[in-house]
Amino acid sequence: MNKLIKKVITLSMSIISVLFMFVPETFFLKFKILADKPDEMNIIFNRFLSFVLVFLLCAVINILYRHFRKSVCIQGHNYSIKVEYGNLFEFSDCKKVINFDECFTTTVGEAPADIKPGSVCGQYLANNPIQDMQPLIDSVNLKPARSKSEYKNKIRYESGKIVPNSDYLLLSFARLDKNGAGKFFTLDEFLECLSTLWKEIDIYYAQKDVCIPILGSGITRIENSNLTQQELLDIIIESYKLSPHKIKAPNKLHIVCRKNENFSLNKIGETL
Repeated sequence: MNKLIKKVITLSMSIISVLFMFVPETFFLKFKILADKPDEMNIIFNRFLSFVLVFLLCAVINILYRHFRKSVCIQGHNYSIKVEYGNLFEFSDCKKVINFDECFTTTVGEAPADIKPGSVCGQYLANNPIQDMQPLIDSVNLKPARSKSEYKNKIRYESGKIVPNSDYLLLSFARLDKNGAGKFFTLDEFLECLSTLWKEIDIYYAQKDVCIPILGSGITRIENSNLTQQELLDIIIESYKLSPHKIKAPNKLHIVCRKNENFSLNKIGETL
């Protein structure tokens, strides 16, 4: 709210400064609201009233804009990020990141170790079934991680590594516990995954925009942390800003969000 008020005041002052510069004083004498007061008093009062009207108009416009907007652009000297509401699968002419678990599980179901049907990965597999993931992994010479997964001692891959498949970038993301449920052991591991992801995207984005979901906002849990979708988004944005690996202009990174009552595009950057 403080940011909104500051923005409205700044905009109002800019508009009123231009108005006072080009509109002669005689204009403010056309309406003598203070009939029994000198002209100077009427000019001062009318100018003050003009500022109040401009301030209210700017406030209403800003409030309506913030309420109805569906995207936010964040730009720096070497990066461009667009955070927006939408369905990841409806974006075209871009690379779309699909987060799998560390073992690239492709079985969709309700068991703890299965990919959940409603997840981004589950939706992807429903429309793009993969019977055998290994040929795709081998095609990019992706080597397994040194350690095995806690789940059934299966082969796992480093979190953040990517296997490209047409316009999709299949991401090794969540670590698995002994029951096959997705988690990250620490926040540092999550940050390390993001750092690896930016490097991988730099290799595979093929001069296209890249769309990612808010990673970690689904059923994947970060141990000893209850990070909200809002907080995860801020962490992802800051990680990308600080990474030396960026998508080169004119292409950009899109972060696709789900609408919910505890999340707002207007609160980006407020949790850090």
